[in-house]
Formats: sequence, C-alpha cells, structure tokens
Amino acid sequence: MAEKTAGLSKEERDAVKQRASELRAQEKAGKNRAAGEQAVREAIAALPDEDRVLAEGIDRIVSEVAPHLVPKTWYGFPSYATEDGKIVVFFKAASKFTSRYATLGFEESAKLDDGDLWVTSFALLALTPETEKKIAEHIRKAAG
Repeated sequence: MAEKTAGLSKEERDAVKQRASELRAQEKAGKNRAAGEQAVREAIAALPDEDRVLAEGIDRIVSEVAPHLVPKTWYGFPSYATEDGKIVVFFKAASKFTSRYATLGFEESAKLDDGDLWVTSFALLALTPETEKKIAEHIRKAAG
C-alpha cells in the first residue's frame, strides 16, 4: 500500500523528484538524442524482468515505425517526443505504482484524434504478434 502524506503518495513524490532531475539533466545535455537514448536504456535496464521485456519491445517498435521521435525519460518512464520536446508516447511500468498492468500511453501531441472519442492509453500485459501490430499502428498514427 502506498504511504500517503500531504496529498501525494511516496511513489508520487518520488516521480516528481525524478522529473525534476530529468529536467536538470536535459537542460545540461540540450536536446541530445544520444543522451535521451542512454537515459531510456538506463530506465529500461532498471525495470523488473516483466516490465523490462515490455519496455524493450515498445522501444524497438518506436524505433522501427517512428524513428523521428526523440527518446527521453519522463517521470522516469521511457518516452518518445517530438523534436520540440512534446511527449507523444510513453511506457509506464506496472511496477512503478504497483499496478496490475503496464500502460502504453499517448499524450496530447499524439495525432490520434478520432471525432469526439479516442484512446489515449492501453493496459499492456504481453507482447504478441497481434499486440505488436496494434501498438505499431497506434504509434505510427500518433507520430504522424
């Protein structure tokens, strides 16, 4: 169970601290793709096995279908952004907040708009040929 104080859980406070650290590191490195790739590799390597396999798969898919997106971490999550730094897609590990599933999420800069209702995140339990195909389609569209 998450410890609560002053409105934020310990995990949430840690995520905010992680984001502040990321912003300081990005300021030092500029919008350096290599620095972002390294940060994403490190974030993925630190994940427990089940999450790591999923994150590695998402990283591979993004690299294949949207190589123009810039890898970076966002609240400690492997994420992929436009050249001006706006997050398009991110992977949130199940272990991050002890959730029963990992999340593949899309931020506002993702080009997924479809009328009055569209998907902005998916629960992700496994990478299969079918899920990989759906993920690739959504990332391709989102990165438009």
